[in-house]
Amino acid sequence: MSNDWNHLFNRMPELLAPTMAKDHPNLPVIKEEGCYYYGLDGKQYLDFTSGIATTNVGHRHPKVVQAIKDGADQLLHGPSGVIMYESILRLADELGKVTPGNLDCFFFGNSGTEAIEGALKLARHVTKRPYVVSFLGCFHGRSMGALSVTTSKSKYRQFQQPSGLTYQIPYANPKECPENVDVDVDAYFEDKLEKDFNTLFKHQVTPEEVAAVILEPVLGEGGYIIPPKSWMKKLREICDRHGILLIFDEVQTGFGRTGEWFAAQTFDVVPDIMAIAKGIASGIPLSATVASQELMKKWPLGTHSTTFGGNPIGCSAALATLEVLQEENLLENAKEMGAYALKQLELLKEKHSLIGDIRGVGLMIGIEIVHPETGEPNGDALFEILDLALEQGVLFYFCGNASEVIRMVPPLSVTKEQIDEGLAMLDQAIHLYEQKVAINV
Repeated sequence: MSNDWNHLFNRMPELLAPTMAKDHPNLPVIKEEGCYYYGLDGKQYLDFTSGIATTNVGHRHPKVVQAIKDGADQLLHGPSGVIMYESILRLADELGKVTPGNLDCFFFGNSGTEAIEGALKLARHVTKRPYVVSFLGCFHGRSMGALSVTTSKSKYRQFQQPSGLTYQIPYANPKECPENVDVDVDAYFEDKLEKDFNTLFKHQVTPEEVAAVILEPVLGEGGYIIPPKSWMKKLREICDRHGILLIFDEVQTGFGRTGEWFAAQTFDVVPDIMAIAKGIASGIPLSATVASQELMKKWPLGTHSTTFGGNPIGCSAALATLEVLQEENLLENAKEMGAYALKQLELLKEKHSLIGDIRGVGLMIGIEIVHPETGEPNGDALFEILDLALEQGVLFYFCGNASEVIRMVPPLSVTKEQIDEGLAMLDQAIHLYEQKVAINV
C-alpha cells in the first residue's frame, strides 16, 4: 500500500489542479485521531489546524464516527423537499437552541461559500436593494458572489471581475489605532466607522440602496484580527438606522471556536443572517444560511435550492458533533486553553524578536512573524518556520495578507500538555530558523 501511496503522491502535480494541490505543507497522512495526524512516514504529528478550524471536537471522534455509520445504514442521499428525513429536522431544531437571538430557520448547503451565497441572495431578495458592503481583509469564499465581498488577498479576485454591486470599507484593526495615550480605542474605532460609512454614503452609494453589510466577526484568512466589541455594536446600530441587514460570516468562528457557540455571542451582537459551516459536522461537508423564520418566509419556493445540501449523513454527524461539544464542555475548554496558550505565547515572544503581535479569542489564535528590525510582515520566514515546526512534529497553518501570521487552531478538546508540547516544538523551530539566518548573514 505504501508503494502505491508514494507513487500516487509523486503524481500529485499531474492529477490535481495546482490551485489546491500546491497548498502548504502537503503532509501525506494515512490516519487521523483526536489531536493527531499519522503520516505516511510513520510519524505522529500534533495537529494545530483542525482541518482549518473544522474538526472542533477532534479528528474522528468515536461518537461522530458511529453517527456516520448508523446514518449510512438508513440513507446516503436525500434531496430535502423531494423527500424529508429525521436528521435534517432534528439538526435544525437543535441548532436553533444554540444560535443567537431569533435565528432559528436554516437553509442547508455543503460549504461555507455556499452559505455566503445564500446569505447574499436572501438579503437582496428581502430588501429589494442591490448593493452589499463588506470590509477590507475579510474572506468569504471564492465563488463569484462570495468573491465579490472577499478582499483578504487581491490574487483571489485577479482577472475575475467580480460583481460591481459591492463596496468595501476598512475593518477595525486595533494595531492601527494612533499611538496616543489620550486615545480611547473604542471611541476611536466607533467614530472611524461612522465616518467611513458617511463617506461611502455621500460619495458612492446611498444607504437606501444597500441590502446588507457582511463581515467576519473575527478575521480568519485575513490575519486573525479581533475588532473591539464596541465597534461591532456600533455597526449593528448603523445597520438598524438605515434598514440594512447585518450578515455575520461565522464559517470559521462558529461552533465554539471563540469560546462561545458563535462569535455573535462573544461580541453580544445578533446579526440578521449568519453563514455557518466548518465545525458544524466534524469534516463532513455541510453548511447553513441562518435567519429568523420571518426573514426566511420572504424567500419564496424555488428562489434558492440545492441537490446535496443537508445530506442525511452530514446532518447525523452534525447532531453528534453538537452533543460532543456540550457533553465534553468544549466551549469552556476553548476559553481556558485559549487563555493558557496566549500566556505561553507571550513568554515565547520574549525569547524571539521574530514574533510580533499575538492575538486570540478562545482557540482562534494568530502569531505574527515579522522582520525584527522593521516590524514589517515576514511571510518568507513564516513558511520556513512552519516547515521546521513540521519536522519537529507539529502542524500549523498560515493566514494574513502577506502570509505573515501563524494560525493556531487546535481541536477544542486540546489539553494543556498538548499545548505545551506544540509550543515547545514551535520554540525549537524558531530557534533553528534564527540559527540558520545568523549563519547565512
